[in-house]
Amino acid sequence: MAPAAEEASTGSVVKISRDESSINEHVLHDYIAGAVGGMAGIIVGHPFDTTKVQLQTQLHSNRYKGTVSAVLNINKYGWVHGFFRGMSTPLLSYGIVNSVYFGVYGNTLKILEESREKRKSSYLNIYLAGCVGGAAQLIPVIPTDYIKVVLQSQIPRHKGGTDIKKAFSGPLDCARHIVRQHGVRGLYKGGLAMAYRDVPSYGLYGLTYEVMSHWMKESGWSDSQGVIADLVAGGCAGTITWASIIPFDVVKSRYQADFVGEYSGLIDCAVKSYREEGVRVFYRGCMVTCLRAFPVNAVTFLVYSQSMKYMESR
Repeated sequence: MAPAAEEASTGSVVKISRDESSINEHVLHDYIAGAVGGMAGIIVGHPFDTTKVQLQTQLHSNRYKGTVSAVLNINKYGWVHGFFRGMSTPLLSYGIVNSVYFGVYGNTLKILEESREKRKSSYLNIYLAGCVGGAAQLIPVIPTDYIKVVLQSQIPRHKGGTDIKKAFSGPLDCARHIVRQHGVRGLYKGGLAMAYRDVPSYGLYGLTYEVMSHWMKESGWSDSQGVIADLVAGGCAGTITWASIIPFDVVKSRYQADFVGEYSGLIDCAVKSYREEGVRVFYRGCMVTCLRAFPVNAVTFLVYSQSMKYMESR
C-alpha cells in the first residue's frame, strides 16, 4: 500500500497520515492498481526473465559460456520467438496475480491498522500483510509460472538443431500436454518450492518498498508526486528480494523444466545439481535476475502507487 502524506518515522513504526475527507478508499482499488502495475512490469522485464530461465535450466554439456552467450543465442530467434517467448500467458495472468497480491496486501494492512484517519503501519504489519499477499497469489501464479518456464527453457541452444521439434508451439499446447500426462495437478509442479520462495519474500518485498519510499519522501529525496521515491524504492525492493531467493528459484526452474524424469523431486533436484556443478549452480542467472528486477519492480510500484493516488483522489 503506497504511503500518502507522511509524518515522522520513529522506532519500528512508519506513520502515515491520511486525511479522511480527501481520500475515497475502496476495497477494489488495490486490486485494480495491482493489475495495471503488474502488466506494465511484465512487458519491461520478460526479456530478462527469458535469459534467466535459459541460464538456470541448461544441463550437462549443453551449456552457455555466460549471460552474454545466452543473450546472443536467444537473439537468433528474434523478439517474438526469443526474448518474448512465453509472454502471452504471464501478460494476461500476471495482471491477475499482481492484482491478487496488491489487493490482499493493501486490504490486509487496512484490517491490521486500527485507525483509518491516522494510520500507523508497524514493520511487522507490513511484513505480515506482504506474506499474506504472497500466499494468496500462489493459486493463480504457479500454473502460469510453470508454463512460462517450460516454454522459455525450450529455446534451442543451437538454431537448426533437432531439439526445435521438442518445443511446444505455445502456452495452450504446453498446458494441454501437461494435463494429458499428469492431470490438472500437473500444472502445479514446483508449487512447494514457489511457496517456500514467495511467502516470506513477498513480506520482505512490501516491507523494503514501504520503508524506503517513506524515508525518501520524508528526507526530501523525491519529487512532489513521489515518482522518484516509487521508482527507486520499488526497484530496490525487487532487487533485494530476488537476490535473497535465487537458490530456491534455480531449483524450482530446473525441476519444472525437467520433462524426462531426471529429478524425482525438489530435494533430489537440489542434490543432483550440487553434485554436478557445486554451490555455484544455485546462483546461476543471479546477475540477469537482479538486472531485470530493478526496472520491472520500479515500473510495477510506480504504476501501482500512482494508480492508487488517482483512484483515491476521485
